[in-house]
Amino acid sequence: MLTQSQWADLTAAQQETLLARPRLRDDGEQVEQVQRIIDDVRGNGDAALLRLTEQFDGVGLSAIAVSAGEFSAAERQLSVQQRDAIGQAQANIEAFHRAQLRDPISVHTAPGVHCERVTRPLSTVGLYVPAGTAPLPSTALMLAVPAKLAGCPLRVLCSPPRPDGRVDPAVLVAARSAGVSQVFKLGGAQAIAAMAYGTESVPKADKLFGPGNSWVTLAKILVSRDAAGAALDIPAGPSEVLVIADAAADPLFVATDLLSQAEHGPDSQVLLVSTSADLAQRVSEAISSLLPSLPRRDVIAQALSHSSAIIVTDLATAFEVSNRYAPEHLIVQTDNPRQWLDRVVAAGSVFLGPWSPEAIGDYCSGTNHVLPTYGFARSYGSLGTQDFQRAMTVQELTPEGLQQIGPVAETLASLEGLDAHRVAVTTRLEKLS
Repeated sequence: MLTQSQWADLTAAQQETLLARPRLRDDGEQVEQVQRIIDDVRGNGDAALLRLTEQFDGVGLSAIAVSAGEFSAAERQLSVQQRDAIGQAQANIEAFHRAQLRDPISVHTAPGVHCERVTRPLSTVGLYVPAGTAPLPSTALMLAVPAKLAGCPLRVLCSPPRPDGRVDPAVLVAARSAGVSQVFKLGGAQAIAAMAYGTESVPKADKLFGPGNSWVTLAKILVSRDAAGAALDIPAGPSEVLVIADAAADPLFVATDLLSQAEHGPDSQVLLVSTSADLAQRVSEAISSLLPSLPRRDVIAQALSHSSAIIVTDLATAFEVSNRYAPEHLIVQTDNPRQWLDRVVAAGSVFLGPWSPEAIGDYCSGTNHVLPTYGFARSYGSLGTQDFQRAMTVQELTPEGLQQIGPVAETLASLEGLDAHRVAVTTRLEKLS
């Protein structure tokens, strides 16, 4: 199931091809279609949302907001075990994200010069929870928990309706448990447009969060380029995982980690980088054995068609390959995996050792599963509490402080040819003298 390649035998161009992601659809036609949806929602508000929901989701809605009765019905539809699982996952996510809150910084950089850095929560955040073939209550927790901890006053969530016109009950239970009371039955680019610009029912958000398909991703990019729109969280593409394994790794563990990520979608990518060709072969055999029993086997098979096993001469090279690829998820199944952590410089989330499956991070370890994909882990990190806040700097000078560093500003302003800057300082210094 996994084509093996010997890394050392490949040319630089062949290595580049091997690490290439499945190409995303990015044609002008789709851009125009998404922009038309955005313009329609921006111009026609709720009427456009109802019409587009019927067109794309096949659901005729009388109202797009989830009612209190629907929230209550959702609670009744879940078992005690299911609600407890959501609660435990939420507690772990909250513990990890609460630790990310930082105290204000207050520093006297020079006598009489006081500098501060303070944070304020974003006023309104838009949270998008995909549904598609698999509802994602875990994503509702990953977005809503840090938004609440950050102190965002208004948290709005959109998720596509099911054929019965309701949002998935697990998503609703997770959302309400994490403090979100405004949920709308909206999916796709129209949901993004609604939260970016606001409608009669949907509040306008300052920033949008959450994963989605190519239509959602493109819509987030387009509205983020508009000053009247909304910022986006993390640039992303299809989901992906890279597993580094040595000869002692359990091939069944490796196979299940690869399969769990491949089932996200046909354009997902999974890579195995190993020092052992024999291990890679046993992993491939395990995949072949497990695949027929999996309900999403057709989706997995498509993902595996652009996935591969890369054989390297040593683990140092394996981490070089991983950093070059910059995976969304990196799993390290080697002897003493923690000793290699310092070698990791580009990855969204790292899983150390055989007892740390990627699925745990998706659900309940406490880390966030909203991560940079498609190589963006080279420059972006995982979603965290601070993404829901904005930082401001503050400075306050005494007369003595201005006399201390004012001449520095005068000199630098003169160097840059910005005379008004210099004058703003000089007039004050002259008054003091």
